[in-house]
Amino acid sequence: MLERLNVRSREIFRLLVESYCQTGEAIGSRTLSERLSSSLSPATIRNVLAQLESLGLLYSPHHSAGRLPTIEGLKLFVEGLLEVGTLNEVERASLESQCQTKGLNLAQLLEKVSSSLSGLARCASLVIAPKQDSKLKHIEFVPLNPGRALVVLVTEDGEVENRLVQVPLGLPTSVFMEATNYLNARLCGTSLSDAKTCILAEIEAHEAELNSLAKQVVEAGLGVWSGPPTLGTLIVRGQAHLLEDIEGLEDLERLRHLFYELETRENFINLLDAAINAEGIQIFIGSNNSLFKMAGCSMIVAPYHNRHQQIVGAIGVIGPTRLNYGRIIPMVDYTAQLISRSLS
Repeated sequence: MLERLNVRSREIFRLLVESYCQTGEAIGSRTLSERLSSSLSPATIRNVLAQLESLGLLYSPHHSAGRLPTIEGLKLFVEGLLEVGTLNEVERASLESQCQTKGLNLAQLLEKVSSSLSGLARCASLVIAPKQDSKLKHIEFVPLNPGRALVVLVTEDGEVENRLVQVPLGLPTSVFMEATNYLNARLCGTSLSDAKTCILAEIEAHEAELNSLAKQVVEAGLGVWSGPPTLGTLIVRGQAHLLEDIEGLEDLERLRHLFYELETRENFINLLDAAINAEGIQIFIGSNNSLFKMAGCSMIVAPYHNRHQQIVGAIGVIGPTRLNYGRIIPMVDYTAQLISRSLS
């Protein structure tokens, strides 16, 4: 699409979109004529705007003389015409101060950094924390209704995880106690992934000092961690910033839907998980993305790495489509780099 625009059209289009990202308002040919470096008449600019509109890059709201960029127009601007800026020293120092890791676990670090990013970007921030394979402090089986039990894992860094498992019907409490004692004697102080293979091999070789029912409970408990790894925890901060751009009932409805999605979190975890599998900044604009269905919003996401240069999580911001992309893209990118540095 960009190759279909000549130099004049590109300059007018770029100026219009930059104005929209700053004010959120439509801009007309006379205002553009005053702001352009070259001397073009309003009539000439109107012809260019009409051409851009015919290409699906602009539209006229409420029959006004001004134009606004469409979602496709915003995407074209971000992908081909955006001039990405750099962070100033104050912004860098603010983010760097939140990445001091002394005395902090990963969850606390991500909480601090995401709050700082939200404040600087004036957007809501989202970060997906990697699933940790921490050393275990305690494991316990809790019988529920017939045929089901709860497996409770407590790690040495204080994380608690619960999972439901299917167990044989009519098991006495003593069976769950036996399974709990057996696993605690072998798992505590080590990670589940490190110990699981050895425990299952011991059971398979009939070397485990367990009765047959307790063996079934242990196998069920270990089995729920044998499937695909679960997604990490989603941390959301700064939702109140999204209220700063409310202009009407349509905006309120959009935010109501967005807050619902943030509350249920599943769609955003899937979206961030997709970003984890891609290198570099990912930009989701408007409603035309299959994973991002809230019209009028954009998300900028960057992955971060561990010490082995493996992508383990992602951090980003969400806000109105008229984000200051040139400022926020490097801000998200630098934040992801700081997290990666803290994990190395």
